[in-house]
Amino acid sequence: MSGIGPCLHRAGRATIGRTSYEQNLSRVKATRLRFFATPSPRPPPKPRPYEGEKPLVSSKPKTSYDAASPSPTTSLPKGQKGGGVFAPKVRLAVGVVLIGAIGYSMLTSPVQLTEAPSISERDSISKRESGVTDKSPMRLRMEALIKEKQREIVTALQELDPSQKFRTDTWSRPAGGGGISCVQQDGQVFEKAGVNTSIVYGTLPRPAIEKMRVNHKAIDPDVDSLEFFAAGLSLVLHPRNPNAPTVHLNYRYFETMDKDGSCNAWWFGGGTDLTPTYLYDEDAIHFHKSIKDACDKHDRAYYPRFKTWCDKYFYIPHRQESRGIGGIFFDDLDVEEKDQEQLFSFVQSCLSSFLPGYLPIIAKRKDMPFGEREKQWQQLRRGR
Repeated sequence: MSGIGPCLHRAGRATIGRTSYEQNLSRVKATRLRFFATPSPRPPPKPRPYEGEKPLVSSKPKTSYDAASPSPTTSLPKGQKGGGVFAPKVRLAVGVVLIGAIGYSMLTSPVQLTEAPSISERDSISKRESGVTDKSPMRLRMEALIKEKQREIVTALQELDPSQKFRTDTWSRPAGGGGISCVQQDGQVFEKAGVNTSIVYGTLPRPAIEKMRVNHKAIDPDVDSLEFFAAGLSLVLHPRNPNAPTVHLNYRYFETMDKDGSCNAWWFGGGTDLTPTYLYDEDAIHFHKSIKDACDKHDRAYYPRFKTWCDKYFYIPHRQESRGIGGIFFDDLDVEEKDQEQLFSFVQSCLSSFLPGYLPIIAKRKDMPFGEREKQWQQLRRGR
């Protein structure tokens, strides 16, 4: 028995192994037949029946992007089949309500109109984009002129008196415009010196228009308000030495404008005069000659006419005395006087004559000796 058992055992294993092999071979053949057989066509998926109102976001499929595929793949929740639009009636109803609300708001909301830029803003854009040329409006050319002359005068005075720096303050107006104030105080040559420019945009009320029309008939009498522009350069120099004269200067330009910025009326004004504490004939002669030369370039009648105007303008009747030895003064020079270009050229010449007319005088007198008596007389004269 001991010899028969192992043989039976080996025979059983061989039988079992052969049976498993045959079963596996049958399965492989069946698989090959199914794989190479032509599949029967599958019917297209049917849309899901509407199952009632459900939240729009509760069953939204998650979309993921496969790096190997240019189109996204959608994974549906377990047990849910694709092929239909979720809650189409609800989506349509919500869309109709939303579009209607937007349309109603657009029709009933007040129209928001953007305000047109002001004349000041348009001028600023023009200066920034194109600069100031001979073709620019006169207001921009006058502004450029007075700023240029301010720089020239401050530079020359600073070189004459470097003991104290000019302090510069820049200011602006909400309605348009602004200014630059240059002030030196407690210097060795000047106790106080101020050289200032101002640019102003604004609106004239009816009463102001009526008063201006007395001297300027070009102003439209039938308007309740007018836009205006004003630009000016003014200076006052008070030397420390009583032998050196105080000097005043102011040149300005005024213009009224229509709403589109076109000029309606315009005029120039200004002048300069010398106020000495102690009179030196050569100083008076030099100062007046420089002004006369500037006037004679444009009209030989200007100097005697504007000198007389200055003498009358700065005369103090109740004291029966003048403020100083005069200079020139004029105002309201418009198209009835000369054309705009000619008068602008005249103002340019007057401004250019200031430094040659005053610097030699102050340079000659600033270091002259003086005492307490002369200083008191200077203060007395300034107070008058």
